[in-house]
Amino acid sequence: MILLLSVAGVLLAAIPLLMLLRNLPLYCVKLPKPDDGGGSLPAVSVLIPARDEEASIGASVGAALASENVAVEVVVLDDHSTDRTGEIVKQLAEQDPRVRHVAGKPLPDGWNGKQFACMQLAAMAKFDRIVFLDADVRLQTDALVRLIMRQEQTNVALLSAFPHQQTGTWLEKWLIPMMHYLLLGFLPMVMMRRTTDARFAAGCGQLFLTRQKDYQRAGTHQAIRGSRHDGIKLPRVFREAGLITDVIDGTELAECRMYIGAMAVIRGVLKNAVEGIANPRIIVVFTVLLLGASVLPVATLIASLLTGQSIPLVLSIVAVVLCHFPRVIAAARFRQSFFGAACHTLATPLFVALQWVALLNHLAGRTVSWRGRTQ
Repeated sequence: MILLLSVAGVLLAAIPLLMLLRNLPLYCVKLPKPDDGGGSLPAVSVLIPARDEEASIGASVGAALASENVAVEVVVLDDHSTDRTGEIVKQLAEQDPRVRHVAGKPLPDGWNGKQFACMQLAAMAKFDRIVFLDADVRLQTDALVRLIMRQEQTNVALLSAFPHQQTGTWLEKWLIPMMHYLLLGFLPMVMMRRTTDARFAAGCGQLFLTRQKDYQRAGTHQAIRGSRHDGIKLPRVFREAGLITDVIDGTELAECRMYIGAMAVIRGVLKNAVEGIANPRIIVVFTVLLLGASVLPVATLIASLLTGQSIPLVLSIVAVVLCHFPRVIAAARFRQSFFGAACHTLATPLFVALQWVALLNHLAGRTVSWRGRTQ
């Protein structure tokens, strides 16, 4: 039995590693750099929904305004903040006419706050090309123009990029990099690029680039009005409308500290997990894949040592090495924590447990509040 389990551990650990190695060159595309040939600048409206973001909104707006080789306006919707978010944006608007402060309308029933804010922002954008940007994301000066050039080259209707994810506490280092592990270890990016099949929808809700005509054709954020997971749901409705979407590495384009502290990480994972892995249709499959690839090799290693079986021991050692390789490669490529990579076999069961907690909360009718809202 230990021999069979150790073989299974090797096979399951190899799946995310082989998939990551296949996906890495597709995900880490070489983005074009603007030349100095003159001509008219591309124009883009940067749209930032903000609710209680006084700690980050100034830096986010300032970074967007510093964008080079692009004409930019920054529109910030103050979504009924209880802190100084609106005051900070108003001050920035007084200093720079490219900044606009907008007061959000009351949230209608059935709407998620961010999705309603984004729909309002899109209606107020001056330019055809729009970027939806989270308030804690800070763009590099060449980020917008390089994303626009990539969109022009590929004719993608919705382009998304994962910023460099800054982490501080140990739980952030354990769980935040799981985004890359899941994206690159289990999504066939070849199929995502070849087809508009909604099953291959993927993106990062922190940074989206699109055009108004494509956004309207996809149904705007109204099509995902009740969702908390725009990273998956927005690309999905674009694909359902027959439009191409793509997600690429944005490590050199932007940076973001998504959550600060252990409780914020846990609540952040729980708040939208049901729309991802914690879905009743797929949670069992992903539980087997994740635990089989990351925990089973350690279990068979311990069992082999206790029983003195040499072949399962060797196979288990191989599996343990294989299961850590995706996280180590990602840590090196995306400037993630090597401490988090080393703790992968501890992080994975915690991540899986949170998915089951999220599902049980959903079945019990409980919703994790976020920014003072349950929707």
